[in-house]
Amino acid sequence: MHVAQKCKAVLGSDMHDIGANLREPRLASMAVTKKLILASGSPRRVELLAQSGIEPARLMPMDLDETPKRSEHPRSLARRLSAEKAKAALSAITGDPAWEGSYILAADTVVCVGRRILPKPELVSEASAALHLLSGRSHRVYTGICLVTPDRTLRQKVIDTKVRFKRLSTMDIESYLASGQWRGKAGAYGIQGIAGSFVVKLVGSYTNVVGLPLYETVNLLVGEGYDVHDRWLEG
Repeated sequence: MHVAQKCKAVLGSDMHDIGANLREPRLASMAVTKKLILASGSPRRVELLAQSGIEPARLMPMDLDETPKRSEHPRSLARRLSAEKAKAALSAITGDPAWEGSYILAADTVVCVGRRILPKPELVSEASAALHLLSGRSHRVYTGICLVTPDRTLRQKVIDTKVRFKRLSTMDIESYLASGQWRGKAGAYGIQGIAGSFVVKLVGSYTNVVGLPLYETVNLLVGEGYDVHDRWLEG
């Protein structure tokens, strides 16, 4: 065999080995990817995560008492409730080997005018009162996000967005109430629906108002070692 052929054979063998070695970490990374539990049953939060290429392995809605404590600030309420939901989900999976080492993500959204916290109404009368209060005014939307890491550390953030509504006519309010889109939503509205046409100005994160601030949520996950980018490649 000529020298050139020998070199080619050796290099070819080495390059094959190097290529295999380069691929191994990628495969290993995929093998140890941790599961994500979303401590919520909100379709909006599921859709927002899907927009970022993230699909929770499990949805765990947490039914908690969301009544504000006396003189509790809206920001503090969002922070507290997101943490309580995350801790409740953690308690529910503790001892189950199928979910050991999973990430748990929880969130809670609070809408307020000044320090007055608006409900997540189930009654038309509650929704009507909230819409009349929001009409022609600015309000704030706080979303607390809480991530439980595989080593059971809690990481939290609270994001706020300022929103201003136009002055709502009687027809606006009555028609919106008839649509039913207010039901169960913080502040009696969903910005991604008809109520988006009520918004005159928004300062801050739009997805925060929908129910989950995507930029901050994804950054929190990535910062704690969750393989967001692997899921982009899988998609």
